[in-house]
Amino acid sequence: MCTRIGLWVLAVGWLLSVPCLAQGDPNVAKENAKLRQRVETLEKQVQQMQTTLKPPTAEQPPVPTPPPAAEQTPVPTPPAESAKLEPAKKPLWSTLDIQLYGYIKLDAAWDSSGVFPGDYVLYTREGREGDDEFNITAKQTRLGAKISGPEGDNMKASGVIEFDFYGAAGAENKANVLLRHAYMVFDWPDDKFSILAGQASDVISPLLPSTLNYTVLWDAGNIGYRHPQVRLTQQFQVHDDMTLELAGAISRTISGLEVLTPVPFTPGADAGFPTFQGRAGLTFPWFGFKPTTVGVSAHWGQEKYSSDNKVDSWSLNLDALQPITPVVAVKGELYVGQDLGDYFGGIGQGVSRVNATRPYHAVGDWGGWFAVALSPWDAWSFNVGAGLDDVDNDDVNADARTFNRSVFANAIYALNKSADIGVELSQWRTDFKNADDVDDFRIQTSFIYKF
Repeated sequence: MCTRIGLWVLAVGWLLSVPCLAQGDPNVAKENAKLRQRVETLEKQVQQMQTTLKPPTAEQPPVPTPPPAAEQTPVPTPPAESAKLEPAKKPLWSTLDIQLYGYIKLDAAWDSSGVFPGDYVLYTREGREGDDEFNITAKQTRLGAKISGPEGDNMKASGVIEFDFYGAAGAENKANVLLRHAYMVFDWPDDKFSILAGQASDVISPLLPSTLNYTVLWDAGNIGYRHPQVRLTQQFQVHDDMTLELAGAISRTISGLEVLTPVPFTPGADAGFPTFQGRAGLTFPWFGFKPTTVGVSAHWGQEKYSSDNKVDSWSLNLDALQPITPVVAVKGELYVGQDLGDYFGGIGQGVSRVNATRPYHAVGDWGGWFAVALSPWDAWSFNVGAGLDDVDNDDVNADARTFNRSVFANAIYALNKSADIGVELSQWRTDFKNADDVDDFRIQTSFIYKF
C-alpha cells in the first residue's frame, strides 16, 4: 500500500510540471485544463487513502464490524465491573484505623533547694538546702498512636505506640526520644479474655495520682513503671454487680544498678528467667455513686551479680479507687518490698554493698500515697495528695537516702477542650543517713495543648 501511495505522488508531481514545459502552445492549454481536473481527482483519492491508513486515536477508537448473529461472541465485562475484580490498592498509611493523640506541654518550675534531676522532682539533693534553682522544659511533650483492627472470629486486635522526650543524655534543647508504650492487645470480648504483648505499664500498683510534676510521686510512695511483658487478663462476673479481674505477666528484669566492671553485664537478664507479676482486682458497689475497685498485686524476680550473689526483687501491694460523688474521687496505694529501684521504690536504691569486695544485698522499704480529685466546675479541676517512701536504714550506707516525702496541690483551668493552664505547689523532704535532711518548696506552672 505504501508503494502505491508513492507512485501516486510521483504521478502528481510529473503532471504539475507539464504546464511549465508547454506555456507557449495554445493547444496545450486546453490539455492542461483537463490535466488539472485529473490532478484534483487524484489528490482527493490520495487524501481518502491516507485517511483510511491513519491509525485510530485513543479518543476515537475504530468501530469494529459486528459479526453475524450466529457468530456473536460473549459480551465482555464492562470496565467498571472489571475493576471490582482487581485487588484493591493499599492506602498510603495503613489498612487499619490509626488515631494520633498526645499533647504539647511546657513546664516552668522554681525550687527553693536543689532537687534531682531538676526539670521534675524525685527527691532533694544532699547538701543543697536553700540552693534555689529554676527550670523550664518542653520534654514532657507526648505523641502516641492508637491502632485498631481488624476484627473477626470474636477477636479484636489493637495496639499503642507512645513516646515523650525524656530520653537519657539529651541536652535541654536537644531532647532524646523515650519510648513509653509499644504494645498490642488481642481481645476476646465475649470471653472477657485478652493478651497484651509489648512494653506497657506494670501489672502491679496500677493507679496514678494526678500531678503536674512529670513523675507521679515516684520515689515518694508510688511504685510501678513500664517493662516489656506478655500479659494475660481474665474477667469473671462473680455477681450481677461484682466483677473479678485476674492479670498475670512475665516481664523483663531490669536492674536499678548498672554493672560496668569487671565486664559489663545486666544482672536481671543474667538470672536466666523473667520477673513474674500478678494482680487480682475486685469491683463492687459500696457507698459511692460508682463502684469501688480494690486490688492486691505482687511481683517477684531475681538479679544475678555472680554465681553466689543473687538478689531477690519482690513487692506486695494494695490499691483502691473510690468515686464518692460525680465531682469527688479518692484513690491510693500501699506497698512493701525490696530491690525496687527499677520500680521507683527505695528512693531509687535497689541494691547496695558495703564496699567493692562485699556482695550486693537488697534494699528494703515500704511506702504509699493518697490523693483526692475534685472537679466542682466544668473548667476547673483540683488535686491534692501526699506520698512517702521509707527505706530500711540498715540496708544502705552513709549519705544514702533513707526517707522521702511529698505533699502536693494543683489547680488546672481549661481554656477550652484542648488547652489547659495549671499551677502546682509541692513540698519535698528527703532524709539522709548520717547527714542533714533537705527540704524543698516547689512552684510549677504548666501550659498544655491536647490533641
